[in-house]
Amino acid sequence: MKSTIRHASYAAVSVVAALTLAACGSSDHSGAAHESMSSATGSASVTAPAASADHNAADVTFATDMIPHHQQAVEMADLAAERASDAQVKSLAAAIKAAQDPEIQTMSGWLSTWGQPVPSDTDGHDMSDMDHGDGATMEGMMTDEEMQRLAAASGAAFDRLWLELMIKHHEGAVAMAETATASGKNADVVALAKEIITAQKAEIATMEQLLPTITG
Repeated sequence: MKSTIRHASYAAVSVVAALTLAACGSSDHSGAAHESMSSATGSASVTAPAASADHNAADVTFATDMIPHHQQAVEMADLAAERASDAQVKSLAAAIKAAQDPEIQTMSGWLSTWGQPVPSDTDGHDMSDMDHGDGATMEGMMTDEEMQRLAAASGAAFDRLWLELMIKHHEGAVAMAETATASGKNADVVALAKEIITAQKAEIATMEQLLPTITG
């Protein structure tokens, strides 16, 4: 199970590295980024088995919260596939979806194994105020208004807004994963949380470098 998760996460990090080099070295967004996207989407198609029954409340909270968090990121990635004008934005969105789709399936399997309810796909509904068990709201989630603004944008305006919102979204995921690494009990949960931290911090760095290059 761990090797499957690592395979998907490392593929996403590889795409980030390729995009970072492309952003720094050239204004041509079509070549290396496209190859990286193909590599990532081809490597994250196998669902890992559920984690063992050995878990605590922090493990349940992590999986329960990260599933809708990932679902919203996938929705944002789908919007980029349709509306983004920058090839690197499109490639990064594809890599995010390729990594997070199988992670959703993995975490859903964990919750089923533990006898816990599995969050359903919210299909774009406002998840920004979801309570994740301690009275706090889920970090980094987009509001309905933000998602509507994103869906209404196009071209360079879309690319800039998508990068700004996805940076915020990733920062929330990193914070959630850091809590899981500190408080979680299940070894597979902690391993996935660490991989999310590594992958999404790398993607944040790439998006921060790419954002100033979006013109028009």
